[in-house]
Amino acid sequence: MNKIKEFEEIIGYKFLNIRLLETALTHSSYANEKRKNSVCNERLEFLGDSVLSLVTSRYLFENYKNLPEGELTKARAQIVCERSLFLCAQNIELGNFIMLGKGEEMTGGRTRPSILADAFEALIAAIYLDSGLDRAREWLLSQLYDTIQLSVSGKSFKDYKTMLQETVQASGETDINYALTGQSGPDHKKVFTVEVLIGGKVYGSGEGSSKKNAEQNAAKSALERFSREK
Repeated sequence: MNKIKEFEEIIGYKFLNIRLLETALTHSSYANEKRKNSVCNERLEFLGDSVLSLVTSRYLFENYKNLPEGELTKARAQIVCERSLFLCAQNIELGNFIMLGKGEEMTGGRTRPSILADAFEALIAAIYLDSGLDRAREWLLSQLYDTIQLSVSGKSFKDYKTMLQETVQASGETDINYALTGQSGPDHKKVFTVEVLIGGKVYGSGEGSSKKNAEQNAAKSALERFSREK
């Protein structure tokens, strides 16, 4: 299975026009290096931002009729912010598939929040252009569901993985890996254990009812230790 088909499997969407997906995955650094016939994802990102705002606004408007305008605006801002989109990009392993120039690759661009959040917006636009607003809305809302619920409920979702990534990158380190070290319990009540390694060294571990939750708890533990040591 080539990487494009692998990514389609992960996101649960098969493109009619595969060039749209290829463009969505092409960062400007890669396009600038290749030059001939290479188009980056910046124009798609521009369109995706508008689709994201429209879909989110309509969903909040239709499903939370008792929220005043100010609360709707606040919830939407939390849903469409870079941190939220970066988390969505991580959930679909977008960083493994984006095409980067050599410089961006060497400086950790594959895990940089701004690059992945922008590419996620480009992917939204690609799906929209490929099959229309209804299908794009369906796909996008499936990706944003947890974030929407937390934003509307007023709970402050802390994305410890992003916080750890930003802290570690600011220190000059870029190598962060999450390793599943164990799982226990019956299928309906699994407990996953994950360790997070920074520069090959274990900095924290965490448990959770899903791999994603375990990774968040491991990142929280690692963030506390890393911040103390630095």
